[in-house]
Order: sequence, then structure tokens, then C-alpha cells
Amino acid sequence: MTRNAALLATMALVVAACPGGASPSPSPAPPTASASASAVATPGPTTVATPSASGSPTSPVNPAWARLGVGEGPAPREDHTWSVDPASGTAWLFGGRNGGTVFDDVWSFDLATERWTAVDAAGDAPEARFGHTGTWVDGFGLVVWSGQSGGDFFADIRAFDPATIRWTELPAAGAPPEARYGSCAALGPDGRVWISHGFTHAGRFADTRGYDFATRAWAEVSVEGKRPVKRCLHDCLWTPDGLLVLYAGQTDGVAALGDLWTLDPAGRWTEAATPDPAARQLYALAGTGSSGWVFGGRDVNGAYLDDLWNLDLATLRWRPVEAGIGPAGRAGATLVDDPARGRLLLFGGVGESGASDEMWELALR
Repeated sequence: MTRNAALLATMALVVAACPGGASPSPSPAPPTASASASAVATPGPTTVATPSASGSPTSPVNPAWARLGVGEGPAPREDHTWSVDPASGTAWLFGGRNGGTVFDDVWSFDLATERWTAVDAAGDAPEARFGHTGTWVDGFGLVVWSGQSGGDFFADIRAFDPATIRWTELPAAGAPPEARYGSCAALGPDGRVWISHGFTHAGRFADTRGYDFATRAWAEVSVEGKRPVKRCLHDCLWTPDGLLVLYAGQTDGVAALGDLWTLDPAGRWTEAATPDPAARQLYALAGTGSSGWVFGGRDVNGAYLDDLWNLDLATLRWRPVEAGIGPAGRAGATLVDDPARGRLLLFGGVGESGASDEMWELALR
């Protein structure tokens, strides 16, 4: 769906404040949750833990990139989401953008046959958007939250059920997060989807909240002490021992960050030692059991990165990974784990030549 001229003009003004441009943005108005704000105590979990520490091997001997030819699939794009249902072996793609075109399409990718299928979904579908989050939740399907289109930011949370091929808007009781773009989301060991930070007209956020699928309610996570500075264009994942890891992004006046933080169950953020990779935002991230993988993004000068890094989630130590000739530098791509075939898959993104519809495989065996 192509936005009209008015929306494009609005986007040019709004997006300049946070997406990965070469120049740092001016400081916006203070967000509703600052780095020093207090938070409401979090109620205890009511759902059963679902994440698994299993995944692809974490210490490949000879990882190697290879470009895949998978036939007709989604149009070139960036800022989309791609989320894996491990039980069915299907990766579900939603939304994104290519310049002035913002998408609301759903695509399935069969990891075994390497075939894309466009999905004509019914129900209460999300509006076209980019910079949203997408999380696979057993029993609910693909859960999409937040995002942006033109000058509009979203706060809705919706679930796509592949069994019925329908979207459903979920209730958002409790203390829902404000509408935003460029946040992160990950399914926690308590069965909740946890979100953290992000950006909107009012500025950037530094809050962390969890959505409980049993109560259909949001709760703000109570945090003690120092927390990561407000930011957007970052990502997060969980370690096997139950820490939420948040990495990099962009903040007021700084186009790319390079810090790494963990949040423990007691609500304490801890900053790790200065990471080895160059500061970046809008990178691709995937977790494979006890390991995290980061590819590309944009650096503090706006250059597109093409480097690959492995993060040991037990020690929080980084190592650069040489994997042969791989994807050109890009930002806004997505990276997913295919543990059955011992590989990561990269789709889309935008680089010097524009938005991409390329698919790349990183073999981990």
C-alpha cells in the first residue's frame, strides 16, 4: 500500500528523528519514561515457560555464507519482521517498507522446501507498518506489536493464527506501552512477551514491559538502579539462564550505540564490558541456544555494515566470524534460526543499491 503525499511528508519529518540516517538527530522532547523514572512493580507470571535453549550449533568450525535462489517471494523491503514457528518449520514474514511503500502482507516460508507462499489472511488485520515487533508464541501464533506508517505510530497487539488464517486483536489491559516504533520484543521464560525502549513523536523510551497472555494485560517491569539510555533501532533476546539482553541502537544526538546490557529477574540492569563490534543500529539478530548472532546494520556515520559477530550468551563475549563472501552491507534485514538444518537465514534489508529481496544462508555445520 503506497502512502499519499501528506503521509510521506509527515514521515520525512518524523522518521528523521530515529531511523538510521548518517547524521545524528536533534534531541526530541523527553519521553514518558526516562532513564531515571521509577516503575510499577511487576506481578508474578501466570503462564508456563515456553522458550527452549535448543538451537543450531553455537561454535561452527567453518560457517559459510551462500545466496539462495528460492523463487518468487516478498517484494524488496526493510524494517519487516520474520518469526519462526519451530513446530511447523515455517517462518512468518509481516510488513516492512520500501521507500514510500509500506506493506501489510503476510508470507510464509517453508524452511524444508525453501518455498514462499503469500497468505491471504482474514480477520482484524494490522494496518500496514514497519519497525514493529514480531514474536512467535505457541498457542497464539505470530504476535505483532507497535510500528509506524507515515506519521502514525501504533500500540496495538495482534495475533495471526496460521490454523485459521486469521488475525485477532488482543486485549491490552493493565499498563500498556505507548505507541512507538523501533522497539524490541522477545518471549521470556515466564511465557510473556517482553518489550523494551523505542521511539515516537514524544521522544525515545527507556521502559520495559511484559504482556501476559493469560490475563491479556501489560505490566511495567520494576527496575532498580541504572538502566540503558532511552533508544530505538536496537534488538533484544533471552539467554538460556533467563537474562534479557539488549544491544546497541540509536539515542538522542548519537546515530549508533555499541553498549550491551542484561536485565535479571530481580529487575536490575547490568552493563557489560564495552563490546568489540562497532556501534550500530538496525542490525539483524538471531539466537541459537547459548549463542547470539549479529549481522550488519548502520554505523555512527551512516555507513552500511557487512560484518558478522557471535555473542556467547553465557560469558557475553564477542568474536568476529569470517564466513566467506556474504551479503553486501545493509540495515533493516531479518535473521532467523533454522535449527533442523543447522543454519541461519537472512532476508531483505536496505543498502547502497536500495531495498533487497535477497535470501542468504549461513551454514553453521
